[in-house]
Amino acid sequence: MLNRFSFFTRKMSTVNVTNMLKNHGINRSNIPVLHNLKYDKIYEIEKYEGEKETSDGVVSVSTGIFTGRSPKDKYFVDQKPSTDNLWWGDVNKPMDLKTFEKLHEKVLNHYNDKKVTQIYICDAYAGANKKTAKKVRFITEYAWQHHFVRNMFIRPDDDENYSDFEPDFTIINGCNVINEEWENDKLNSEVFVGFNVEDNIAIIGGTHYGGEMKKGIFSMMNYWLPLENIMSMHCSANVGKDGDSALFFGLSGTGKTTLSVDPERELIGDDQHGWDDDGVYNFEGGCYAKTSNLSRENEPMIYDAIKRDALLENVFLKDNKEVDYFNTSITENGRVSYPIHHIDNYKKDLKAGHPENIFFLTCDAFGILPPISELTHDQALYYFLSGYTAKVAGTERGVTEPQATFSACFGAAFLTLHPTKYADLLKEKLEKHNTNVYLVNTGWSGGSYGVGERMSIKTTQACIESVFTGEIKEVEKKEDNYFGFQVPIKLSKVDETICQPSLSWEMIHDYDVTAQKLVGMFKEN
Repeated sequence: MLNRFSFFTRKMSTVNVTNMLKNHGINRSNIPVLHNLKYDKIYEIEKYEGEKETSDGVVSVSTGIFTGRSPKDKYFVDQKPSTDNLWWGDVNKPMDLKTFEKLHEKVLNHYNDKKVTQIYICDAYAGANKKTAKKVRFITEYAWQHHFVRNMFIRPDDDENYSDFEPDFTIINGCNVINEEWENDKLNSEVFVGFNVEDNIAIIGGTHYGGEMKKGIFSMMNYWLPLENIMSMHCSANVGKDGDSALFFGLSGTGKTTLSVDPERELIGDDQHGWDDDGVYNFEGGCYAKTSNLSRENEPMIYDAIKRDALLENVFLKDNKEVDYFNTSITENGRVSYPIHHIDNYKKDLKAGHPENIFFLTCDAFGILPPISELTHDQALYYFLSGYTAKVAGTERGVTEPQATFSACFGAAFLTLHPTKYADLLKEKLEKHNTNVYLVNTGWSGGSYGVGERMSIKTTQACIESVFTGEIKEVEKKEDNYFGFQVPIKLSKVDETICQPSLSWEMIHDYDVTAQKLVGMFKEN
């Protein structure tokens, strides 16, 4: 194995990778340590390690039994000063320092074991604004994990000198390590994703899911930046030819990635952004899109981005190695990561000015919310803190009918500070820059799930387009009887019966009963 990988380390004379590992408690000699590999080298190793390859030459991996994050296994060390800042509860659960140190040592012992035959180090950046960017390091055991973080974070310049690279935060991925003593440690399971804010390190054990590394850094950006009065956001972003930037907030499955990838506008990013005194900027250097039911007809730019250097996760391969995106027997959460330059019209510097328009995306399975409505700034704060969407039957075990889901700031699972901290920042920026805010329903129309129909992507895109062209400011609107926001009576590309949900229901009584039910859910939340 040493000879197989030795040629990858020959060009690293300017970087002492052995010392890198020693600084993190990994003391190995005579082992290949592969640092910031180029994509062609990663691809060669992935093939050598036996990862699958599609008929189009894209590497496809399985993340095992975990095809999504493990939010109940996420912990922060309970210690000062971070303990006074953290939003403790279901999202951020405490772990005592002794337990963290024990698990940290367990992960290091794994890497120090001779069974680990190669180690990968990826050094990259989180944040396209160099003034507030964070240097991040990932230590992993598999080439595909190295590939994933290289896709997702901002890749350094080819000629960058890494001898002076001191990471602001390090994630050590011990995916093959489990905690057999989890019950004695009063944890949720043998899986652990632990953060030590003061020591600037996180450890992962028991899960192979790559998204834990991506969202781990996002959780930390959500900690650092608001304390510096910079807003961190779970949103996608794009910018028009005239420099008008837009943000798309939304929970998984509401359309953040799909709607921000627009042939008429440059993509800034599809998931995680900051908003500071200069404007908005991407935290990442890649995209992470769902592949369920993906087609070139519905999402051509994402479909065409899946080419060499992209990385598919948990998708179904036919015998001829073609990908069947409509077969979700492995998981509904099939994914693809790819460097953002796979989107032809991406914004090269991953930055833009202050947003003129913000869209809150919600998948309303009750069929009550209009496809688009205009919010006042006060209403915007209410819906931002609500973070409403709905689960439908089949998405989770035990869900047999639509269930309202509220996730503060459209991303409660990644918030490390109290939601009102982010809301206060949003209020300040909305007022300062006079940003327009719209609520967009990408869910059902004409009835609830099972009766009505899912809003088409073309309908939603037409609603978004009406904002960019200025049409929505000119058309007649009416106040919604139940929610109080302003709803356009009709748009040039959206029929009146779609714009006003009550007109699309067969029985107005059923609409009123369901609307009152949804209002009650908002109030209860």
